[in-house]
Amino acid sequence: MHKRNSRLMLAAVAAAAAGTLLAGCAGGGGAPTTEDGKTKVIFWQQQFEDYQQAWFKEQVKEFNAQSDDVEVEHLVVPADTWDQKLKAAQAAGKAPDVKTTNYGNIKPMQANGQLADLTQLMDASAFEDIAENIEPFVTVDDGIYAYPLLVEPSTVLFYRADLFEAAGIDAPATSWDELIEDARTLTGDGVLGMNIAQTAPDLGWSSWGLQYNVAGDLPLRGDWSEASADDPAYEDLAAFYQTLYQEKLMPQEATYPYADCSFFGEGKVAMSACGSWALGQLSANPDWAQVWENTRVAPFPSHNGDATLPTSTLGGWTLTVDSKSKAQEGAAEFVQWLLADDTDRLVDFFTATGFSKYPARVSVTEALAATDEASANPFLATITEQIVPYAKAEPAYPWDVSLAFSTAIEKAMKGGDIPAAMQEAQVEIEDIIQKQKLAGTGSGS
Repeated sequence: MHKRNSRLMLAAVAAAAAGTLLAGCAGGGGAPTTEDGKTKVIFWQQQFEDYQQAWFKEQVKEFNAQSDDVEVEHLVVPADTWDQKLKAAQAAGKAPDVKTTNYGNIKPMQANGQLADLTQLMDASAFEDIAENIEPFVTVDDGIYAYPLLVEPSTVLFYRADLFEAAGIDAPATSWDELIEDARTLTGDGVLGMNIAQTAPDLGWSSWGLQYNVAGDLPLRGDWSEASADDPAYEDLAAFYQTLYQEKLMPQEATYPYADCSFFGEGKVAMSACGSWALGQLSANPDWAQVWENTRVAPFPSHNGDATLPTSTLGGWTLTVDSKSKAQEGAAEFVQWLLADDTDRLVDFFTATGFSKYPARVSVTEALAATDEASANPFLATITEQIVPYAKAEPAYPWDVSLAFSTAIEKAMKGGDIPAAMQEAQVEIEDIIQKQKLAGTGSGS
């Protein structure tokens, strides 16, 4: 019998023997119980697309029906009130037992002692199935503090097959030089060759993969003691953005943010960098049917054509168990049942996403690819086989660092001197290191 089940059984037996399971009261170990003596687990889910709310709701209903020991109470919290409600709940000692958590928050929350180590609560086999390049996203030292649900590549190259054919381009670019040449060829007749981020807030996160690509790392590395924005490799990245913008191969105003693929959907650009989520946006708009019919995806080109170098980071969502939860065993049992056991459960989820989000488990990726619907999807194989395996984690350092660097990229992009802009970023990041006392607190990027 699994360790987690053994603990639950012992707890239930002990509690029943003591006759302490009262409706709505604390049971054995202090965990609240339901009227019929089940351990009550509070689950907060941040509000996402409607189909996700429906999927979580149905899964909670199914879990509760099959569990003799645990009952989950599901609460959907709007994204714009999430932080406020969570902080208030934590301050009142009423934090949810389980909650959705994005990858970027795991290491800071672990450092603050807010997350339980799941290796002490779940079966060891559950962690062996997490993809090799994704496991570090949820690991701190020897502990694993979140179980991944999905990943989303931040950078995918979307392109129009019909415009490529008309321009005599037979394949998407593999290097930055080729991409720029394609953009020049495709620009004309009211269509621009390319769209990519152009404001510092968008460049701050959408360029992380390209920073890794050109320099092998980010502008704040190692133990965060020294800035590396003056790494000469970043000048090639700035020059890439500068050429696209200064030659007017891309929109000159950021009408839409990077995460919005509307320039491409409206037919105003022939190629666009955007996250994988744009597949859902493009396919759902009936006014963009002709564009959607001709949409193709490819890995974003590497600076030197090496397709094994990262060009994207992976965002996405996990479930975490609160370190102060009195129902940790029941919470972990729910997480394991939902995310780590039956692959069919996750196959249904990813099919519902329209293949715009991707599994973090190897077995789920394989099971999904084997379905008729997935095998007929023209995008799934490209993203799961050519982008996700080479993508990197988002940095854990403060956003101010990313913004300082992206401000320099934007200055260069809009015509500024590239070495001077990079030096400004270097000085700014050094100041952030000092003021926020970051030196020695990092563990890689």
